[in-house]
Amino acid sequence: MSKKVLILASNVGLWAEELQAPWDALKKAGFDLTLATPKGITPLPMVLSMDKDFIDPMQNYNVNPAEVVDRCNEILDTGEWDSPIKIEDAVMSDYDALVLVGGPGSALDIVGNPFVHQLCVAAYEQGKILGALCYAVGAFVWARESDTLHRSIIYGNKVVAHPREWDFTGMMNYPLVRANEANPGTDIVTQGFAFPLLVIVEDAVGPNGRVYSDPTANRQKPQVHYDHPFVTALSVESSIAFGDKLVEVLS
Repeated sequence: MSKKVLILASNVGLWAEELQAPWDALKKAGFDLTLATPKGITPLPMVLSMDKDFIDPMQNYNVNPAEVVDRCNEILDTGEWDSPIKIEDAVMSDYDALVLVGGPGSALDIVGNPFVHQLCVAAYEQGKILGALCYAVGAFVWARESDTLHRSIIYGNKVVAHPREWDFTGMMNYPLVRANEANPGTDIVTQGFAFPLLVIVEDAVGPNGRVYSDPTANRQKPQVHYDHPFVTALSVESSIAFGDKLVEVLS
């Protein structure tokens, strides 16, 4: 029987490849995938993540290869992501692994989501593999062990986190491709990302943990790390490496 993987994605700001790459890698490897979102509706990608000409202002290169955008459009056309369950309805004992994917919206409806925290703690206490990409790593910060110390589940571990050098201060909105009345996204505007990720992850791992955060990472030099039970990766440039590492660990 193939292993079952629960994948959590944002409803207000998914970065397309950050779901597509691990989704395709795990699917190709034969795993049984279940998608979950906060609202139980399709995780539509942000417009910027589907723009083949978008140049990341902090990294100064095109981060959306044409073949990735084409593949994401194919997934949306065929409805492959159209039937997610609601995160709050997921039961971790039904799955062998938990994977959280990123995008700026994950800081809004995944990282601080108490139902996400409950799943993370359950996965941790049940000895399951936990994966997180980009800003979704922040959910591990607020997922707290149920002992009397209530430390983060990543306390003492080695994890990857989005670099502070990539945080920006400009105004940011979250328009989605194919937005509709039933699946509109959000009209919220934030000053840069909703919060700086690296500092809270550094605090969460404590003095015996370590955070890897390479601002020179790119597609030729992605950053992903496995420190049982956690698989964590930097950002969109590391999406493929993240999917490949999940397949390796779960296999």
